[in-house]
Amino acid sequence: MPDTQSFSVLNNFRKAVAAGEFLVTAEVAPPKGGDPTQMLKMAATLKGRVHAVNITDGSRAVMRMSSLVASAILLQNGIEPICQVACRDRNRIGLQADLMGAHALGIRNILALTGDPVKAGDHPEAKAVFDLEAVRLLQLIRKMNQGIDFNEKILNDGALDLFAGAAVDPQSKSWSGLQSRFEKKVEAGAQFFQSQLITDFEILEKFMDKIAAGYNKPILAGIFLLKSAKNAQFINKAVPGVNIPQHIIDRLAKAKDPLEEGIKIAAEQVQIARELCQGVHMMAVKREDAIAPILDLAGVEKVS
Repeated sequence: MPDTQSFSVLNNFRKAVAAGEFLVTAEVAPPKGGDPTQMLKMAATLKGRVHAVNITDGSRAVMRMSSLVASAILLQNGIEPICQVACRDRNRIGLQADLMGAHALGIRNILALTGDPVKAGDHPEAKAVFDLEAVRLLQLIRKMNQGIDFNEKILNDGALDLFAGAAVDPQSKSWSGLQSRFEKKVEAGAQFFQSQLITDFEILEKFMDKIAAGYNKPILAGIFLLKSAKNAQFINKAVPGVNIPQHIIDRLAKAKDPLEEGIKIAAEQVQIARELCQGVHMMAVKREDAIAPILDLAGVEKVS
């Protein structure tokens, strides 16, 4: 039986939130297979550059290693994870089991998500669960932090200590729906918010001024590394609600080195985001090693 005291606990992200620091997180996908070497290689490039590494949980309903297990592997290697927990694949029993397991392993940061629809992924015939959704999952985490389960029965072996966040999409077409959902997540216990990919920073500014202002919850703007014009066009087709502006696509198409141009664009967006909100959430699919150069170019200092 493992000695649970041997698991390290990292709380740098929570401390940075409390201190009001400019926050930097980055997304890394778990492996599609049993070997975490590539995931660790990419995550290692982020050491000292981000406050925490966000591990996806079946993003786009594509099957990968458990986010809980992948987060534990990062923690064992001295990298603080934010473990995504999606409601799509587990009922309330499974969700509570994983949350207790996360706490026991020393994982403290949780991003509570409803989850992408099954038909969008690589197992479209799988049966979706959706017993809960993001707001009710946040409520559940708050209960478990208070030492009670979903049915308000006492957790005999101790309360949890999880730092829960949620997703937000400032570019949502329904402004009233966006405001209502955001407020419900704050009320349910969300301590931070990571946004979807941001392409319209005027909309982000409006969201910050009209909705987020007054709640004192950090918003991390989603910054996505576009590797080429073709990549940008694919994102426009494949990701609902995202519209990469044509001038950016043209800029990538004309560049001698599209990846280098994409890094410059991402750095410029980080600089804009710094003027509007408390952090950035970096996404660079399969090129997480480019995140540090983006942050350098944007003038973002290393994290302590």
